Amino acid sequence: MGSREVSNQDWQGKHVTVAGLGVSGIPAAKVLRGLGAVVTVVNDGDDERSRTQAAELEAQGITVRLGDGATLPESTELIVTTPGWKPDKPLFTAAAEAGVPVWGDVELAWRLRGPGAAPWLAVTGTNGKTTTVRMLASILEAAGLRTAAVGNIGVSLLDAVLGDQEYDVLAVELSSYQLHWAPSLRADSAAVLNLAPDHLDWHGSMAAYVADKGRIYEGNRVACVYNAADPATEELVREADVEEGCRAIGFTLNTPGPSQLGVVDGILVDRAFVANRQKQAQELAEVEDIDPPAPHNIANALAASALARAFGVEPAAVRDGLRAFRPDPHRIEHVADVAGVAYVDDSKATNTHAAEASLAAYDPIVWIAGGLAKGATFDELVTGAAGRLRGVVLIGRDRELIREALARHAPEVPVVDLGRTDTGAMSEAVREAARLARPGDTVLMAPACASMDMFVNYNKRGEAFADAVRALAAESA
Repeated sequence: MGSREVSNQDWQGKHVTVAGLGVSGIPAAKVLRGLGAVVTVVNDGDDERSRTQAAELEAQGITVRLGDGATLPESTELIVTTPGWKPDKPLFTAAAEAGVPVWGDVELAWRLRGPGAAPWLAVTGTNGKTTTVRMLASILEAAGLRTAAVGNIGVSLLDAVLGDQEYDVLAVELSSYQLHWAPSLRADSAAVLNLAPDHLDWHGSMAAYVADKGRIYEGNRVACVYNAADPATEELVREADVEEGCRAIGFTLNTPGPSQLGVVDGILVDRAFVANRQKQAQELAEVEDIDPPAPHNIANALAASALARAFGVEPAAVRDGLRAFRPDPHRIEHVADVAGVAYVDDSKATNTHAAEASLAAYDPIVWIAGGLAKGATFDELVTGAAGRLRGVVLIGRDRELIREALARHAPEVPVVDLGRTDTGAMSEAVREAARLARPGDTVLMAPACASMDMFVNYNKRGEAFADAVRALAAESA
């Protein structure tokens, strides 16, 4: 199973335009050129980095047009786009008028699969995708299967499909952008973890965003996994056109019903893939096997377990895989305990839905929040967390939006509003949080905002927080 020799016959002389340089555009252009296609790359930008990338591609016989991503090159028969390009780009309008199909890199990888290729177990959702896919890969590895976490994470899908490594099954993370441009994708089983407003500037509306997420269920063969606490995910299953015999499998943090996975007395149990799901439940793992055992992370583990069980993985491998899994940095990562206070880095909580899940995992909390709001509102988030908050430290450009929500819904909670947006503000934020905290509290950096007003990315923001906590610990030693 897995990789194969791809015939050049279908691609020889085919005129393909690749939209965008970058993480997926450059590999796609090289692969297509290697298959014999006549490749033109178009790119909006024309900076030094783009010119360096263009020179590398042109040396391989690929035409590159910088500073013009709007015009459809003559003779184009297919566009392969990077995920970030919005559907309303003039290039795609021109393609639609000319009857030229548009694929994403995921669609290209899917089309390049051969007979007997490794099936895909696919995961999407507003939050938790990367963790769930890595949990799933850990479980599959524990079962002795050749696998990789691929897609929006780890190994690129093109490398996985065309490389020399043989796989039995792939754990695939897919974003809403990627799903939008993947019309023929058909996963073996798939999960939508949750749905909350995000990337609406790209999709144009919540309805369009949800519809693109729902594409992951199309053509599923074995199981469509949904979140019983999020009815919109179950509705997507109902609407999906799946293969005959494909089952709807729910996951819940409560006692599961038939065809669900859930939690009973601290045990993850399966009432979906058992002989008598009306009366029987199979123990899979303990909540304590999950790192960290926060509610949203338990939900991630249940979704990963459901996909693994749909693929025939035995319960012992589910347990062993979850025990072996360690989360990526900056995802509810415990940094240190200082003076009886726990410091937790969840810089990856870049939207309100992720921050809500993080805030639900601790009590009481001194919350460090703020950054780029991306059009978000914070009233619902603050209302839900108000009873857990010892204090709040606000940083970043759009911190006023959170401060106003706190004033409306948690006026008794002390708030420190740092008027700095330089990177050194994080050190001051940690010191102010330490001043507000008491032994037994958690200082939680779950910003509910993007990081780019102050930091290159959420990783750098998390590193700044961890550095500041370690400096505080050194002073307290």
